[in-house]
Amino acid sequence: MNKISNSKKAEIITCLIEGNSIRATSRMTGAAKGTIISLLVRIGTVCAAYQNDHMRNLHCKKIQCDEIWSFCYAKEKNLSPEKQDVFGYGDVWTWTAIDADPKLVPSFMVGNRDLETAKVFISDFASRLAERVQLTTDGHRPNLQAVEEAFGPDIDYAMLEKIYGRVEGDERRYSPHSASVRKQKLSRASLI
Repeated sequence: MNKISNSKKAEIITCLIEGNSIRATSRMTGAAKGTIISLLVRIGTVCAAYQNDHMRNLHCKKIQCDEIWSFCYAKEKNLSPEKQDVFGYGDVWTWTAIDADPKLVPSFMVGNRDLETAKVFISDFASRLAERVQLTTDGHRPNLQAVEEAFGPDIDYAMLEKIYGRVEGDERRYSPHSASVRKQKLSRASLI
């Protein structure tokens, strides 16, 4: 990577943090796409090391964990047979833990949406805490076993299950499936 000034690095990082794509950041800053990608990898490595070293012995109170779906290369259903079941191709999930009050993210992980990944993620998250917390996850069943193994009885844990249904009345919202049906999230907490 060619040497770029700290102010140019800050400009690139600011663009990326604001949600701009690599191509848009390249157009806005004049930096080459390869330069932006190299900087992104270096910054990510430094941030991950900092988080791993300094986000320990945390005094969090209310934590929410969830998984965010994305894909690499192509969606799982569109993968060619030779790329199926190869990590880095198809569906990927970013597992996150967020402290509800300061919006601190003490732990995150990219992986599959399965029991093995849930165990690694929840175990890492548990290792960062100094005291008992209140934890809420969605109804994804692997979370239940992962939380039980990582925390045992030393946690206040609830699963929030989302139930989707139709809304009666004239309220409408655009949906790619049907412009006339609005799905409303109705939720209930299942205490574990």
